[in-house]
Amino acid sequence: MISAGPPADPGAIPTAARALAPDLARGGMLLLIALANVHLFLFGSPVGVRGYPRDLAGADRVVAAGQLTLVDGRAYPLFGLLFGYGVGQLAGRRAAAGADARAVARLVRRRGAWMVLVGAAHGALLWSGDIVGAYGLLAVLLAGVLVAGTAVTLITVAAIGLGVAALFGLGSALPLPGTPQSFLASTAVADPLPALGVRLGEWVGGGLLAQAAGVFAAVALGAWAARRGLLDEPERHRLLLTRVAVGGLVGAVLGGTPLALIAAGVWTGPPTGALLLAGAVHAVSGYAGGLGYAALFGLLAIRLTARETRGPVAGALQACGRRSLTCYLAQSVVFVALLPAWTLGLGRALSLWQVALIGLGAWLLSLPAAAAMDRAGHRGPAEVLLRRLTYGRPAVPTHHRP
Repeated sequence: MISAGPPADPGAIPTAARALAPDLARGGMLLLIALANVHLFLFGSPVGVRGYPRDLAGADRVVAAGQLTLVDGRAYPLFGLLFGYGVGQLAGRRAAAGADARAVARLVRRRGAWMVLVGAAHGALLWSGDIVGAYGLLAVLLAGVLVAGTAVTLITVAAIGLGVAALFGLGSALPLPGTPQSFLASTAVADPLPALGVRLGEWVGGGLLAQAAGVFAAVALGAWAARRGLLDEPERHRLLLTRVAVGGLVGAVLGGTPLALIAAGVWTGPPTGALLLAGAVHAVSGYAGGLGYAALFGLLAIRLTARETRGPVAGALQACGRRSLTCYLAQSVVFVALLPAWTLGLGRALSLWQVALIGLGAWLLSLPAAAAMDRAGHRGPAEVLLRRLTYGRPAVPTHHRP
């Protein structure tokens, strides 16, 4: 007979059984992240609002205004929401398999600890604005709340986090001290080894904790949404998703407009008080935008599910979302190969609209690559690595004779 023991590990969700909406949202989120990050690789000219170049003109003004209303500060709340949603899904599946909540929380912490290490490697080697480590840190710190906290607790944590995000946002519109020629000093360092040291310092000194503090509200909201199955069964929540999509995206545009006008040079010389308020409103409205995008992809999933076939674009977007960690890291590889001073250094010569095209191109390249892996039945290499680090090698069942 088979010996009794703890509940069996339900393992990773089979690809065919994954909910459509979260993967679509993750695939679309990666475009927003690419656009939000790529301009921070520019260097060699004065830096203005939220890392965008100062004194923009022509197409650069349009790009800055568009990103500050629809992308900047909206991508990472969406990322946080989907990360928290994934933790909620994991907790739900483990609970259904009979796992104890404390054991699930330990699993989430272990996975989070490995994410911090992955983020450290990403931050040091490629991109000090890494977000993986921040979400890993939040998994370590909030595992118990995300797994077993009540709905009231999750909403309370989200409310506190939104207040923290607003406080952080207060200073985001203020000019940087001095006359910096790059938002991240590491992008302008020509020698690879010193650049690595600067990146690691940026990641440890500001990136990790600041990112975590700015998005933990979204992670809590994502776990709460997973409890209600808002994206697992979007057709049951169509009205709510419609209201959140419309209200969230309208709020994102309205809340981002003041900084967009400043970055585009339309609103010149605003007083300090107005800058502080614009930064706080921009941060809070970023959460509205993140929720709006998540709801929009939920509605898209309803539409696609009703069709007999989804088409190659939707399939590629879903495949990209299934491999979001791999595709996120791949973006950094593309950007680093082209833009910082220690590689080709194109970040000195290109304009804002040109690097935005690079961000778009990196995302577009990830779609067919992810689709090809999906057709071949392969998970993303980063996902495989993180799962192996978290769970170890699959256990072989032990059978005992009576």
